[in-house]
Amino acid sequence: MNNTKFTVTVLGFNQALASAITGALDVFAFAGISWQRIHDLPTSPQFKVQLASHHGQSILCSNQVLLQPNIAIEDVSHTDVLLIPTIGGDIDEVLNDTQPLLVHIKRLRKMGADIAANCTGNFLLAQTGLLNDRTATTHWGYADKFKAMFPSVNLQPEKMVTEDDTVFCAGGGMAWIDLSILLIERYCGHQIASDTAKSHVLDVSRTSQTVYASSRHRQFHSDKDIKAVQSFLERNLQSKCTLHDLAMRHNMTERTLIRRFKNACDTTPGQYLQSLRIEHARKLLETSSVPLERLIGAVGYEDLSSFTRLFKKTTGLSPSQYRTKFKRN
Repeated sequence: MNNTKFTVTVLGFNQALASAITGALDVFAFAGISWQRIHDLPTSPQFKVQLASHHGQSILCSNQVLLQPNIAIEDVSHTDVLLIPTIGGDIDEVLNDTQPLLVHIKRLRKMGADIAANCTGNFLLAQTGLLNDRTATTHWGYADKFKAMFPSVNLQPEKMVTEDDTVFCAGGGMAWIDLSILLIERYCGHQIASDTAKSHVLDVSRTSQTVYASSRHRQFHSDKDIKAVQSFLERNLQSKCTLHDLAMRHNMTERTLIRRFKNACDTTPGQYLQSLRIEHARKLLETSSVPLERLIGAVGYEDLSSFTRLFKKTTGLSPSQYRTKFKRN
């Protein structure tokens, strides 16, 4: 491994997700090796990988696996990539415990390192201020918490991976796969990245988290009247209830309903109803063989082509592609 071209450092800490550490280390370490071995070609390792921690201390991951770092983060004087893994434990607790790491993330950034973070690890990255006024993503389930904590970040939680001036963010827990392949392509080119993905049987065609997301997290607020509106919409997916009817039913003006709904749910009643319908359609596609022509009626739509366009825009997949990918046997 002495002829490697680039260095990747994973920054470990207690309660990190072990697979986001060891998985990323494996994928980078085998770039230029795994595909070549399969095809009896000379190997050409592309990355030196190392695991760093505060003062080189052992890392107790969230699954109780104990990892031993190669180096103290204080001793890292150069790295091409610094990767922050997923927080697997309580986010607030980990952010408090990892305060000493912030100065080193900023130091390595100033020294020219690409900074990348996965999933809830983006909370740790955001603590440094490096995401201020930058585009970022995080796990869709923690988007509201992230927005509340870091309002100056341009959060786009629907995206699987974001890149803004060599600061990279990935979404859900296993999105380190997408992030790693993206970074391999950045340093080694498309062919090596593609070969690495194929040799590890990785699906790197994912661009959106919305295919995995749920609208249920939008109920975590304290406005009881808006919760009642949400419950009504959930019970009446097929309804052609207008905004006026919805406001009258819940003793509000249309303007008040829109304002309070947006404050509570960060979306409009119409957009929320649309997300509920798409989510119900996803469940039907996953659990039944109902023809699409009948399915759309069950979720409040009449025109198959317009529904298909909306479904693909929301999930990144057509209804038939979604059913093939996620149908439960």
